[in-house]
Amino acid sequence: MTSTQRWPEQCWALLQLLLVVSFSRAEEPVCRHRGDPENPQLFKDGDIMLGGIFSFHSSWKDRQDTYMHKPLPLQCTSLNFRGFQFAQAMLFAIEEINNSTDLLPGISLGYKIYNACRSIARGVRVALALANGNEDASALSEGPCTSPAQVQAIMGETSSSPCMAIATVIGPFHIPMISHFATCACLSDKVKYPSFLRTIPSDYYQSRALAQLVKHFGWTWVGAIRTNDDYGNNGMATFIEIAQQLGICLEYSVAFFRTDPPDKIQKIINIIKASTSKVIVAFLSHKDMDVLIHELSYHNLTGYQWVGSESWIFDYQTASMDRHHILDGAIGLSIPKAQVSGMREFMLDVKPLNTSSNEMFTEFWETLFSCKFKQTAGNQRKCTGNEDLTGVHNSFTDMSLMPIFNNVYKGVYAVAHALHGILGCNQTCNDNVQLDPFTILQNIRKIQFKTKEGDEVYFNENGDPAAKYEIINWQPTENGIVDFVTVGFHDASLPADKQLNLENKSLIWAENSYQVPLSVCSEKCPPGTRKVLQKGKPVCCYDCVRCAEGEFSNSTDSFTCVRCHPEFWSNERRDACVKKDAEFLSYKEIMGALLTAASLFGTCMTAAVAFIFFRYRKTPIVRANNSELSFLLLFSLTLCFLCSLTFIGRPSEWSCMLRHTAFGITFVLCISCVLGKTIVVLMAFRATLPGSNVMKWFGPAQQRLSVLAFTLIQVIICILWLTISPPFPFKNFKEFKDKIILECALGSTVGFWAVLGYIGLLAMLCFILAFLARKLPDNFNEAKFITFSMLICCAVWITFIPAYVSSPGKFSVAVEIFAILASSFGLLICIFIPKCYIILLKPEKNTKKNMMGKGAP
Repeated sequence: MTSTQRWPEQCWALLQLLLVVSFSRAEEPVCRHRGDPENPQLFKDGDIMLGGIFSFHSSWKDRQDTYMHKPLPLQCTSLNFRGFQFAQAMLFAIEEINNSTDLLPGISLGYKIYNACRSIARGVRVALALANGNEDASALSEGPCTSPAQVQAIMGETSSSPCMAIATVIGPFHIPMISHFATCACLSDKVKYPSFLRTIPSDYYQSRALAQLVKHFGWTWVGAIRTNDDYGNNGMATFIEIAQQLGICLEYSVAFFRTDPPDKIQKIINIIKASTSKVIVAFLSHKDMDVLIHELSYHNLTGYQWVGSESWIFDYQTASMDRHHILDGAIGLSIPKAQVSGMREFMLDVKPLNTSSNEMFTEFWETLFSCKFKQTAGNQRKCTGNEDLTGVHNSFTDMSLMPIFNNVYKGVYAVAHALHGILGCNQTCNDNVQLDPFTILQNIRKIQFKTKEGDEVYFNENGDPAAKYEIINWQPTENGIVDFVTVGFHDASLPADKQLNLENKSLIWAENSYQVPLSVCSEKCPPGTRKVLQKGKPVCCYDCVRCAEGEFSNSTDSFTCVRCHPEFWSNERRDACVKKDAEFLSYKEIMGALLTAASLFGTCMTAAVAFIFFRYRKTPIVRANNSELSFLLLFSLTLCFLCSLTFIGRPSEWSCMLRHTAFGITFVLCISCVLGKTIVVLMAFRATLPGSNVMKWFGPAQQRLSVLAFTLIQVIICILWLTISPPFPFKNFKEFKDKIILECALGSTVGFWAVLGYIGLLAMLCFILAFLARKLPDNFNEAKFITFSMLICCAVWITFIPAYVSSPGKFSVAVEIFAILASSFGLLICIFIPKCYIILLKPEKNTKKNMMGKGAP
């Protein structure tokens, strides 16, 4: 078809449109609701209307919309007695207020209560119906379709997800919405949900309380199951965050919803079977818990310790479904027990419900009493409408949820108290006050009152009440019925260390055990070890590694080992530090005792030689080579033997300064005497030659002066050493790990080696001179004995250097003492023992003639 051919049709369509517009303008502007009107399931007129949204059904029939025609209304299924109980609690509160002369006198409260069928979409729909009403309204002059809210506040809904959707829709209109059982922490966000309040604590507190409870019993390795909705996901997210801060690890965290296919639930069962944790934290709604119990019972998964949220932990219906005792010993948080006088009797009086013309109450009556109003084939009895609840036991007659009914009750009273203040009620109320939801909302947030049972009601800045919980333990009785025993309390308003308060009661755990279950990834690391995390696993999985030598840990589950103070060392268990043994060359040990004995023996031996020389001082052999030098040499040797004793014992400031300097000076005195004797021998030999007058240049005075000069040089070196950087006591921690070496630090290394170097220089000079005099006549030849003694000294001190440097601890001191004693004995034996031999055993040779002779051929 061409555009020319389509032109008449287009003109005709435009003409029809103009006609419709003209006729519409001729009529009065009317606001019309789109879709079918929503009628309340329970209604009562009043001066002030309150709304209620409860789920009288727990499910609905699925349908496949083709979008070819208008969708049919939602068909609800599975009657839910709890929804009726919540509605009855609201009606009880309204009736009590209407009959009161103290609260809202002369004002009657009415109600409109809708069924949400646990459908979020339907919940939003009925919320809009409560806000707008079902009547068509004429447009007012100030704007199109504006009219006051039909209800001043809304009670409900039960679950978090529907509340989030409803609060989002009615929030801009500031209509107060007070929930009795929606606990998601997300609903505390007043930016997203400005008009939402609740009479049940937020999961912000419950999740923290659950984490504290798990930590209290030492469970650091747990599994987690949650409902896959806002309630479960937000609650578990907070629990995981706090658990990680408390050192608790999750082996797994899985989510499911009761409508999930069986294979998904089977995967969760397989995860539980494969897990090593014995504690499961279940953040589930009671409906999801019912589904999970069925699967757990089918697979006989017993032996797990369950930790539950308030949604199912005190639900007798859930407990009655646990026929295989899967949840025995469960522990968790519940809303504190409550009793409202008169409420139980009111709720069980169901005859007023039967007067409702709504079809839903026919279904309710038939389900409650297991009868039918319309007789059908079978043996099912006919309903008369006069039945009562005597002898009936089902979820409707179960009053275990009285704390939640009390929350509904408190919500209604909160609105009533706010209205009471707005209307300025005293004996009567001011009927002329124009109510608007925003004013009511502001007043509800400020109210603070006590119910007739003494419960204090108020809301914080987030619209939440005080967070107080009871800790419930599932304890099976002899008749198989579970008893919910209160074993403690949790009050979030107290300081962190006092919030959890467990009473001294006997708890029953999984499989009726009285022992607290153990659920850890790794056993606690005992003192003396530290934790090393296992690669690729959570922080709760670790290996216990023994502390290294010199380190300790005195606490359980220590992450690090602490290094001991340098003066201490770790014990065998590595759980404490013990003081290190101080090691030094002591008189009490064998080596020290032997060296002391050797020193004293050398001193006594020197004294004996001196006595012999003094006794025979007039004999030729004593007088032959300057007896003064001989006695001076014996005196210095005595000092050498004695100064070795300063090296033995605990080092002190004085002993450190004395030991090296005393030895250096006395040994130089020895070498100086020997050097003098060697020079005397050489000079004496040269003096026997014709025309030689050498001896007059090296007489006794010169000999004394030479000894003094040589010794004075060493004294000056020692004084400089002690003045500039003297030796000092030192604790050596590096040589050995497990003991302290008490030694004398050299102070100035240059000073130490200068002292030894000077001794070595004199010894080498003496050795060279003695070597040159070795061919003197045998009978007079003292030089060869000096040569031997110097050879011994030089050999000892040359070997001393590497031995001293490489010897650890007290052995270096022993090496030095040995060198002193060996060189001293070498001088004593080589120079004096041959003369003593002649004096004592060969007196016939101790003559001047023999001394001057050439000796035997």
